[in-house]
Amino acid sequence: MRGTAQVIVIATLLLTACWAPAQTVPAGVGPSASAIPAALQNVGFSPPLNGQIPLDVPFRDETGLPVRLHDYLGQKPAVLAFAYYNCPMLCDLVEQGVVGSLRMLSFDPGRDYDVVFVSFDPRETPAIALEKKKKTLAHFRRPATDSGWHFLTGSPESIEAVTQAANFRYSFDAKSGTFAHASGVLLLTPDGHISRYFYGVEYPSRDMRLGLVDASAGRIGTPIDYVLLYCYHYDPSAATYSASILKIMRLGGVLTIVGIVGGILIFRRWETAGAAKMTCPRPSGGHEQGAR
Repeated sequence: MRGTAQVIVIATLLLTACWAPAQTVPAGVGPSASAIPAALQNVGFSPPLNGQIPLDVPFRDETGLPVRLHDYLGQKPAVLAFAYYNCPMLCDLVEQGVVGSLRMLSFDPGRDYDVVFVSFDPRETPAIALEKKKKTLAHFRRPATDSGWHFLTGSPESIEAVTQAANFRYSFDAKSGTFAHASGVLLLTPDGHISRYFYGVEYPSRDMRLGLVDASAGRIGTPIDYVLLYCYHYDPSAATYSASILKIMRLGGVLTIVGIVGGILIFRRWETAGAAKMTCPRPSGGHEQGAR
């Protein structure tokens, strides 16, 4: 059993490492389905951009209270990740990646956005979720943000409804009691639409920040963030932000024109001021006349 579990974990890590590039590979290229291990044939993560996540599905939070996803949305965007809390390896990497990325931001969970982890293992309980939350908050090092972190468990029906909407697919191995699954995170708008998503277990803080600003529809962010959003373009196929050369050139052109116009205005003001000084009448030389 232990050997089977290790094989599934290693295979899952290999799938995750190759998943992001796989999004851009044309159809019909690469290994056939028969060459993929049986445990991974139904595993994947390909969220529909702007797809709706069902918000009325019942879950239980880490304290055992009944909740629904709409309890955490409505006014703020949310980071949504699928991970089962007793995962031997990959889910911990997802949690560490989320924490590491969000810790670099000035935005605070609970105030600017919420973080929601949903376990896709229906055997897990709120007590297990609570232990995971405690460990996560210890890594995040901002205890005041406790109200912004949520670790949910639910029935097979609830889990299926949410994971299917996100096109998050996984496989359960009954012998080892573990799951083969992909990894990544979703950024949801306040009304529950998939605004952005990132693959793998590492999420650049720049992308996470821009993604949250995008998802918030103007509720969070600074003027600099909006300038960066103009210069950076989100690529759904690669699930990352990249510089838009054309937009940067346009912005550079506008700044150049503004600089030239500003320089001309300043020069003309100096020129006018200098001319005014030259035409100003000199005071009468009374001292000189007395000396004569």
